[in-house]
Amino acid sequence: MTLPHILTFVVTVLLIALIGKGRWRGWLLLVAGTVALFWLQPAMPIRQMDFWLPVVTLALVVLVWLAIRSGEPSLTGTLLAPIAVLFGVVLLIGLTRYISPLCCITANRPPDMLLILPVLVMIAALGTGLFFIPSRNRWPIIALIALLLGLLVVVKTEPLALAAGAALRSLMGQSTAQATALDIRWLGISYIAFRLIHVLRDRQIGTLPAMTLDEFAGYVLFFPTLTAGPIDRAERFVKDLRTPFSLSAQAAFEGGSRIVIGLFKKFVLADGLALFALNATNADQTTSTGWLWVMLYAYALRIFFDFAGYSDIAIGLGRLAGFSIPENFDRPYLKSNLTAFWNSWHITLAMWFRAYYFNPLSRAMRSRAKTLPAWAMIAVSQLTTMTLIGLWHGVSWNFAIWGAWHGLGLFIHNRWANATRAQDKAISTRPRLRLAVDIITTLLTFHYVVLGWVWFALPTTDLAWNVMSRLVGG
Repeated sequence: MTLPHILTFVVTVLLIALIGKGRWRGWLLLVAGTVALFWLQPAMPIRQMDFWLPVVTLALVVLVWLAIRSGEPSLTGTLLAPIAVLFGVVLLIGLTRYISPLCCITANRPPDMLLILPVLVMIAALGTGLFFIPSRNRWPIIALIALLLGLLVVVKTEPLALAAGAALRSLMGQSTAQATALDIRWLGISYIAFRLIHVLRDRQIGTLPAMTLDEFAGYVLFFPTLTAGPIDRAERFVKDLRTPFSLSAQAAFEGGSRIVIGLFKKFVLADGLALFALNATNADQTTSTGWLWVMLYAYALRIFFDFAGYSDIAIGLGRLAGFSIPENFDRPYLKSNLTAFWNSWHITLAMWFRAYYFNPLSRAMRSRAKTLPAWAMIAVSQLTTMTLIGLWHGVSWNFAIWGAWHGLGLFIHNRWANATRAQDKAISTRPRLRLAVDIITTLLTFHYVVLGWVWFALPTTDLAWNVMSRLVGG
């Protein structure tokens, strides 16, 4: 999000808070989220893809709701009104192609209406077919989870993204020779896909509360969290949505101050540090070990202020609209061990993986692998979970190594904490010694995390190994 985006969103949430009473609040948020989906979508070199990708996102939202719906909703009551709103917004955005003063909300001109209408009809037909499949049927849920995971793999894997970009260029009548892995820039797909998988999985295990389509779409498309999270839970969001809200002076102050703090973190601190933070160019050109450390420290602080700044802005916008968006960061660099770090860094992402991968895997191994020792189960769970978190950022060796780096660190801390539990309890009875140990372990944890950022910041393993070697004096 840029400053104009954020300013527009502030005005939007204030207007919604002031005029959106009762059910109107949800409908206004739904319209605003749908428009924001198109407006925030980055420009793409593939013709008209900055229009079609948001349309695909909306189609996924509708199809997922049809798969998770409770019972058999009324076609004309529960379903028709939100579908009309979503499709109506798409058609209005498409019509801006013909109205020069209004063109365009999308980065480029929308396609011709003669193309938009058949696509919407196809989506409606697919949704109708899914509507008539009984809600107790689990196959649509399994198929949609596989589809969402497949989309994430394609978008985040360079060879697959390149092939997909070339295929889309060919479909649009463009040269495939110019295709690159960066052709497909799908707004918020990482966060949107995880929200959709969350509700599909909860529906599978029977813990998802009933939601109308407009409530569900409002949750997925909540515009403050589209680009960088946090990954909220549907039941918490819908609870806030159903709670009557009037903007008070306290809520305005809390939301506004949080937005100001986020703006300072992102656009002053993070962007300032980016001028000399570690990247491929300065890592290759710098010969001084001291300057490498300075750049690495700058990168560590920059990535924190960047992510935390966006989270603060989203939380502040949510507060102005009456939503308690979950915290995503809690002073992570001041934690005394790696487990505490991951309980305070990108909290909602860590909680998602804990709920939908780590815990199910751990339970499965405990129930089935009777001969597998406890330490081995912990090692497998932590290493694979953190490697997947790394690959969530991008399917590459560097992200995989970064994830495994943290998985190994978590495993070592787990074993160390288990072996020294008695000593740690004795240290806790001596405040000065406790303080000294906490300072030392906090510094060790911080530098372990900082060294791990080398893999995250640099594009190739060769360069990362070279920098890591120089940082330790090699």
